[in-house]
Formats: sequence, C-alpha cells, structure tokens
Amino acid sequence: MSNIEQTLSIIKPDAVERNLDNEIKEIFKKNGFKIVQEKKIQIEKSEAEKFYKVHETKPFYTDLCAYLASGPIVVMILEKDNAVLANRELMGATNPKDAKENTIRKKYGISIDKNSVHGSDSLDNAKIEIDFFFKD
Repeated sequence: MSNIEQTLSIIKPDAVERNLDNEIKEIFKKNGFKIVQEKKIQIEKSEAEKFYKVHETKPFYTDLCAYLASGPIVVMILEKDNAVLANRELMGATNPKDAKENTIRKKYGISIDKNSVHGSDSLDNAKIEIDFFFKD
C-alpha cells in the first residue's frame, strides 16, 4: 500500500552560495523524490522568525533566523512514499559531524547551523511549512 506524502525541503544559503542546489536536487531525484514545486527566493529576517517560530525559546533561534535570511534559498515540495521520514534520513543528523555517510549534511554541511538543508520533521509541520512558502 502506498503512502504518498509531501514534505518541505529548503536548500539553505550556505549550499546555494556554493552552487550546490542542482547537485542536491539530483540527490533527491535519485532517491525517488519527485520535486512537485520549487522556487529560489530570499526571505526577510521577519519571515524567517515566523517560519522558525517553533524554536523561538531555543538559544539558537536568533542566529538561525538571521542565517536563513542571509542569502538566497531554494524551497521545494518533495513527494514520495513516507516522504517526511525518507527526507530526514537522506538529510542526516542536524550536526554534519554526527550525520551518517552518504547523507546530504555529511557531504555538504559545514556546521550545525550551516548544514545545507532543512526538512519538515512531521506530516503536520510539512503541511504548515509548505503553506508558508507555497500558499497562493
């Protein structure tokens, strides 16, 4: 039985800056993801603050928001069976040092902040995050 889901993926400023967006998109495609929609945008710090509101109380919140707004990002809707979990496995651990071999963060991540990609952590958040960037 198929369980097609959609999840949000962001290629973060550090990866876009290094022109890795197409390479990262290819990794998603090779791993069976369909890129349903994508766009390259630059967001304001205030928008990043809304997007990361769930992390508001955490010590890294301010830096995280400033970083996401620091340069162009590529936002994508990915689709696949169990997309949320599959994307999290493909991205690897938040800290690239802890990420498994052949994960995107192990390959491209620079630091815990500049870890190249973001992915929704649950189906509920995926819906919220997709609407955040792709509502008409």
